[in-house]
Amino acid sequence: MDKTCGLEREGKDDIPPATSEVSNIIHRQGVLKASHRQVAEELPVAFSYGGTTHAVMMASPQDIEDFAVGFSLCEGIIAQASEIEAMDIQNFPAGIDVQMQLSDLKRDALTARRRHMAGPVGCGLCGIESITEAVREFPPVADSDFTLRSEQIVQAAEQMWDLQILHRATGAVHAAGFYQTHQSGSEILAVREDVGRHNALDKLAGFLLRGEGKAENANPARGAVVVTSRVSLEMVQKTAAIRSPVIMAISAPTALAIRTAEALNITLVALVRGAEFDVYTHPHRILE
Repeated sequence: MDKTCGLEREGKDDIPPATSEVSNIIHRQGVLKASHRQVAEELPVAFSYGGTTHAVMMASPQDIEDFAVGFSLCEGIIAQASEIEAMDIQNFPAGIDVQMQLSDLKRDALTARRRHMAGPVGCGLCGIESITEAVREFPPVADSDFTLRSEQIVQAAEQMWDLQILHRATGAVHAAGFYQTHQSGSEILAVREDVGRHNALDKLAGFLLRGEGKAENANPARGAVVVTSRVSLEMVQKTAAIRSPVIMAISAPTALAIRTAEALNITLVALVRGAEFDVYTHPHRILE
């Protein structure tokens, strides 16, 4: 696993909180009364390379470093975390600007394909200039002997719920987790949350690619991506960028996501509800 060895981060530590407390009026048992609750924050996060803004995403203001690295990976800007040579996270009243400096080779490649993309919550493809960019090709995930038992799929979904701290507080965010199996057992290694489902998976991708903390011994090829949202084309593409052979979801897939998972050698498991789930592609990885 490549790590961000020598990554220079100069950003400030005053990143806004992920939630705010607001007053509201609630209707309970036929009565209106004053109350309050935690709500999720969202703000623009800009990704700039070499001083030029490449994308602006509406996102939750947490795990920004993971977000920047994962977005760069899933957009094909980098292949290794070390190709981002410096990162400066700048906090402004209107949002966050992540200034990144790429290695010479990656900087030249990005200059050649420069484009702008603006992605509001839930829409990571807005601003793409051609159909071929939206359905760009990814190499299939490599074959391996990795398998999951049916009870492990159920366990992964249960563990995800326990680790969704922001969602339990607000009820307004998506989550993406990485479920890894090893000789001593299986566990959700990490969960990343965001108001945007694509963003949550980008953050998870960045966590895995950076290889720090719990991710130091992570092996994407020996684990599964677990998401709480529907499975769309981009969710499958990002799973391919992570190089994980399985994506599991609480919700349903789209037809294009199923076709893409089939082509990319990814096992797609969806509608994981209690002890039940559906398998749509490459079922040989799922065992009773």
